[in-house]
Amino acid sequence: MPRTSCELAIIGGGPAGMAAASRAASLGLDTILLDEQPEPGGQIYRGIETVQRKRAGDLTILGKDYAAGAALAAAFRASGGAYEPGSVVWQVREDGRIGVSRAGASRMLTARRILIATGAMERPVPIPGWTLPGVMAAGAAQALLKASGVAPKGPAVIVGTGPLIYLIATQFRRAGVPIGAILLTAPDIGITEALKMLPGVLRAGRTLLKGLAWLRELRDMGVKMIHDVSQPVIEGADRAEAVSYVHAGSQRRIEASLVLLHNGVIPATQMSLGAGCTQIWDTAQHCWQPQTDAWGATNQDRIAVAGDSAGILGAAAAACLGRLAALDAAVRLGKLDAAQRDRMARDDRAELTRQQSLRTVLDKLFAPAAELLAPSAAGDIACRCEDVTVDELHDAIAQGSTDLNRVKAFTRCGMGPCQGRLCGPVAAEVIARALGQRADQPGQFRVRLPVRPVPLAELAELQ
Repeated sequence: MPRTSCELAIIGGGPAGMAAASRAASLGLDTILLDEQPEPGGQIYRGIETVQRKRAGDLTILGKDYAAGAALAAAFRASGGAYEPGSVVWQVREDGRIGVSRAGASRMLTARRILIATGAMERPVPIPGWTLPGVMAAGAAQALLKASGVAPKGPAVIVGTGPLIYLIATQFRRAGVPIGAILLTAPDIGITEALKMLPGVLRAGRTLLKGLAWLRELRDMGVKMIHDVSQPVIEGADRAEAVSYVHAGSQRRIEASLVLLHNGVIPATQMSLGAGCTQIWDTAQHCWQPQTDAWGATNQDRIAVAGDSAGILGAAAAACLGRLAALDAAVRLGKLDAAQRDRMARDDRAELTRQQSLRTVLDKLFAPAAELLAPSAAGDIACRCEDVTVDELHDAIAQGSTDLNRVKAFTRCGMGPCQGRLCGPVAAEVIARALGQRADQPGQFRVRLPVRPVPLAELAELQ
């Protein structure tokens, strides 16, 4: 029979979830890890066990950082924590009840403590032509490479900003995929800002060296990288055919049948928002995130958030945050006292400080390009699920809609299957610019439960 109660329920099998489950189980907590994927790893280590077991040659393509996920997965498997792959969590309640759909049946799981570790999502890049066939999020293309070893045959053009661009380009070139060009849109930070970053660079030097190694490898493989690109447009009638852009004051064009877009990643907040966790605006990363303390605890007594779903810090930091949240759960559930928790947290605190220094540098170097945050032409699509255009959003604004939820009522933006995950950041930018507001002023879409699709038959049979 499926379990209906536990001490600690962890939602998400990425680095934060795996590390938290391993630590919690070692401390004697009755732990269940709920994971949508068929095996642990999350997005960053997607398919790590399958690759290690069946496609070991791909580890060279995907790199040492990806291979490091195998140790986290092995530690979790050996920890004794319960694992429920293929579990779709469709509700998290502040009283500790969790709605879970697995193997064609839904149930309510009651936990004394809940850790949300759902990771991040790619920030949408709504440039003209972004809905054409042949256009993908860069992370989606990377997920196919990890999960199935699938790589495109033709040349790819990558557009946007963020350290993930260099990693994906390196992995694709190792897999034999030609890269037509990398069009980089990050604004130039200038020498003054660069000098301010020097202390962070020194503290995080080892990790930054990996990024420099990717750059050197790409240059050695002849990949063309064009900086300070603006006004990118994907051209094509029925599918992507080319990317036009402005560089050094001139209009340029490059043919492309596959265009990969990336403008950084943002926390997946749907689960924490739906559970009533207070959200705050992160100015540096230009996104919403749940408000947490140093242990991941939120304003909801039973709920904590860890990893990139609490703020973008990367995989190494996510594992630290997962272990810290597990230690705090052990205190709250009577397995440790606070002094023991603090002693056991020292190593993770030290590593977390280093990773935070790195993130400060990356946030400056790869700030999201403002022109890639929102479409501007009247016919551009803002909400893909409901096919809502920019001019429809402007019509709603003209009629007095000043926040996301009023715009949603007028236009159906955010009412599709993604429930506003993709169009929420886009529509908020459009509203803010139209009204001269800060980016956070339009707010967030109210979360509709269930937060994931669940068959009515399962709900009807729910006890």
